[in-house]
Amino acid sequence: MIAELQLDLARIRAAPVAGGPVLTGRVVACDGGLIEVAGPPPPGGSLGLIEKDAGAECLAEVIGFRAGHSLMMLLGDTMLLRPQARVRALGQPGEVRVGEALLGRAVDALGDPIDGGPRLDLPQAWPLAGKREGALERASVEHPFDCGVRAINALAAMGVGQRLGIMAGSGVGKSVLVDTIAGHAVADVTVVALIGERAREVSDFVNRHMAGARRGGIIVVAVPADHAPNLRLRAAQYACAIGEYFRSQGKRVLLILDSLTRVAHAARELALVLGEPGAARGYPPSALAAITRLVERAGNSARSGGAVTGIYTVLADGDDTNDPVVDTARAILDGHIVLSRELASRGHYPAIDIPASLSRVMDDVVSAPVAAAARRLRALVAAREGGRDLVMMGAYRAGGDPLLDEALALSGAIDAFLVQGRGEVVALADSHAALLKLMAPPDA
Repeated sequence: MIAELQLDLARIRAAPVAGGPVLTGRVVACDGGLIEVAGPPPPGGSLGLIEKDAGAECLAEVIGFRAGHSLMMLLGDTMLLRPQARVRALGQPGEVRVGEALLGRAVDALGDPIDGGPRLDLPQAWPLAGKREGALERASVEHPFDCGVRAINALAAMGVGQRLGIMAGSGVGKSVLVDTIAGHAVADVTVVALIGERAREVSDFVNRHMAGARRGGIIVVAVPADHAPNLRLRAAQYACAIGEYFRSQGKRVLLILDSLTRVAHAARELALVLGEPGAARGYPPSALAAITRLVERAGNSARSGGAVTGIYTVLADGDDTNDPVVDTARAILDGHIVLSRELASRGHYPAIDIPASLSRVMDDVVSAPVAAAARRLRALVAAREGGRDLVMMGAYRAGGDPLLDEALALSGAIDAFLVQGRGEVVALADSHAALLKLMAPPDA
């Protein structure tokens, strides 16, 4: 306890003291989580502290302006909020605190620890919306990235600095696949953003990964589903800011954002509150634009030599792969992994739909023999799945399709190659060796 108090005192002494006046205002209207504040308007994105009855306080964020009033969205609930409550501006607008102390910790969207550990001493400031770089400042994807999953390493190989989407409906094994990648991927720093997840899943993830030798390289930013929409959106932006900070230090960062769809839901809630009309299936244009801005923050930096490799889960509502969020993500990402409910129902895990999945950088990061073997195996899997109904009905005769004949002959070996147990990790080199062995000619 004494050590923590000494740390707080040192932090207070080092904190800069603003010389100007503190902006204050008064609550004049409240509609759900949206409140109007009269007084000197703070900049957009600023945080404000609202005084409640009984000495309680809550945070709110400026999200817009109307008729000379600031529009603020509460980061909590409206209990004990009263008219004419005093609002005081906090902190530096548009900035978040980052630093090495985040390693091995689990925090919320405001950078406060949720793992029961001591408060964090974060000396560095970073723009919440990121530091935009020119297109030519982004280095090309040239080096392979080892995610630990054999089917991805071999058939949709990732590259350092790539942005990959994992697209699936609910209950198809998306979380298990993300868990495997987060625990075994090769990276200097792993930043995991759990947005809109169940609180139990957040607790389970922290308990599994915040222990052992890998703990010092993992950072978890979590905001469960019952929190305010602007807090969920802020958590995704904060995770990206952390990744950018470590990239500026020349490190290779793995950023996992689960899920991009719930970020879009949060952005949709904010936009509808502000009166923006819904367009594509109820998603206002700004909600879909929020996805693009988040994804574009990942990539390689030619200036620092660091990289942010992004993996984004996309929840296909109702298993609809033409959902606006899925379609937007697929267009902006450098590749996508599609999980199949039919494969999951057969007990085939990870339930990766090989013909529907691809990596746009694979040919740049693997050797020519591996790329050729991957194309051959993809063709065999597509032929087997396309002729599955005919074979099951007994309507297919051997010799009708040589490619299907070869796929059926290798069916058992293909399934053994694609299936991987939970917690099992297969290195990139081993994945490529197994692929070449599987696709080797019989007389080789």
